[in-house]
Amino acid sequence: MEIYTSEEEQIAALKRWWKSNGQAVISGVLIALVAIVGWNLWQSYQKDKALQASVLYQQLVAAVNAQKYDSAEKLSERLRKEYDGTPYAGYAALLQAKALVERDDLPEARATLQEAVGQVPGELEHVVNLRLVRLLLASGEYEQGLQLIAEKAPGSSENFAPLYEELKGDLYVALDRPGEARTAYQQGLRGGAVMPLLQFKLDDLTAPEIVESVE
Repeated sequence: MEIYTSEEEQIAALKRWWKSNGQAVISGVLIALVAIVGWNLWQSYQKDKALQASVLYQQLVAAVNAQKYDSAEKLSERLRKEYDGTPYAGYAALLQAKALVERDDLPEARATLQEAVGQVPGELEHVVNLRLVRLLLASGEYEQGLQLIAEKAPGSSENFAPLYEELKGDLYVALDRPGEARTAYQQGLRGGAVMPLLQFKLDDLTAPEIVESVE
């Protein structure tokens, strides 16, 4: 370690160090300042974007409730295009699909949900998938519904797995395949899921067999 014997030597050494390293220190400070300012600007932008999306979504809800479907469609499209990848885009797709179902436009409702699949974050994608399966069930497209469940259910959490199994059972009932429906319902109740309607469906499906065995 270098030892300085006087204040003059210390000052001279500091000058030499600054001459060699001063530019790097200044550059490092500037980079840090730019990073901090950039991060703050990004955070502010994200907050403003979320606020704008929230306002648009509230307008969409009001339009759907007032049955102003043309306005609702425009607001939904704007949310899904300008705020793609945010929860609001997914909520907009769900609400728009609901409005289309109320107008008995199942094909367009299906197209809306299909467009949203894969474009919404996290578990909201499963909500969209489940709604799409219900539309396929209502449209009589049972095999397509089963195929969609086979593709999407394996990646679901324990919160959504029973819901997929319930819909699978509903599809099998529609296909007149009670054995497979029963298995799906039982699988949905496995793990302690509290789903009274699912239990009722299972009991209702099993009841005719009990009657036949008694007779």
